[in-house]
Amino acid sequence: MSELKTNKIATNDANNVAMDNSLKLKNVTTTQRDALSSPEAGDIVYNSTEGTIDFYNGSSWNATSDNTFTFSLQYLIVAGGGGGGFDWGGGGGAGGYRNSYASETSGDNSSTETVLTITPSTNYTVTVGAGGAAGTSSPEANGSNGSDSVFATVTSLGGGGGTKSGNTSSGADGGSGGGSGGYGGSTPFGGSGAAGQGGDGGRGGAAGFGNKYVGGGGGGAGGNASNSLTDNGRAGADGLSSSITGSAVTRAGGGGGASQSGGQGSGGSGGGGNGSSSNGQNGTVNTGGGAGGGDPNSGTGGSGIVIVRYPNTKTITIGAGLTGTTATDGSDKVTTFTAGTGTVSFA
Repeated sequence: MSELKTNKIATNDANNVAMDNSLKLKNVTTTQRDALSSPEAGDIVYNSTEGTIDFYNGSSWNATSDNTFTFSLQYLIVAGGGGGGFDWGGGGGAGGYRNSYASETSGDNSSTETVLTITPSTNYTVTVGAGGAAGTSSPEANGSNGSDSVFATVTSLGGGGGTKSGNTSSGADGGSGGGSGGYGGSTPFGGSGAAGQGGDGGRGGAAGFGNKYVGGGGGGAGGNASNSLTDNGRAGADGLSSSITGSAVTRAGGGGGASQSGGQGSGGSGGGGNGSSSNGQNGTVNTGGGAGGGDPNSGTGGSGIVIVRYPNTKTITIGAGLTGTTATDGSDKVTTFTAGTGTVSFA
């Protein structure tokens, strides 16, 4: 029933056989294996249903391994977005965006990342990053960075917080950089985004360095926010779309900057909050969107998300402390984690 193909076979002593190239076994499902006609003792196949090498002992099929073969897992990992700056401040930067699905773009329009190799019965850490806190006027504090999101060895960095207008601080660095505030000649630049995760935040400040409070936009997964000086709050940079779940969803947009007397900066597509002359808008939950700047209050960054895609022959066990759901899309399962931290394993 079996066919052996190799470029070279050499005989050794003790009746052993040495081969230079790998041996490819017949690949069958459990159903196909059981339907094989007249198997003989010693026949071996690869069982794609169970991920095992099976042998026939003359009366029944048996596994030589207990589901120990590794398999590939694709991921989308988005960190929490940064909080916005108060006092007509800058928008928060989007959470870092790392993507290994298909040929999709990773953060800052970088190349698709390498898939992970998963070993069954091994625990892997999962963390969904929270959004950064809003900037406050009493006590004075800039928007906080979002928290990191993690799956196994892959970490996406929290988005940088936006800064208040009227100070000389740049927006905070992060997965995507936070937007800076600006007033008069005090127009610092936005924070830097992490390579392969997100863009830079935008510069605050009014047209002609006029004496107006104007915030820059937060960086997004899709690129940098603008550094142009106008009397309007600057828009947050756009996020990126992924179809890892089977449906296209845009995430990780930067928060919009606020303006004292001009128009307000809109949040970037993918959950970025709008800037406001009153209370800045929060980033959208589970998008990693940056928050909008505002006065007297800014917004809170949107929480992140972790999504993994793997063969539907595998089963995931989600440990305590994590909120996750699993669905099937084609020949794969997709598990989405929306909150918490804990461990998972596969069988």
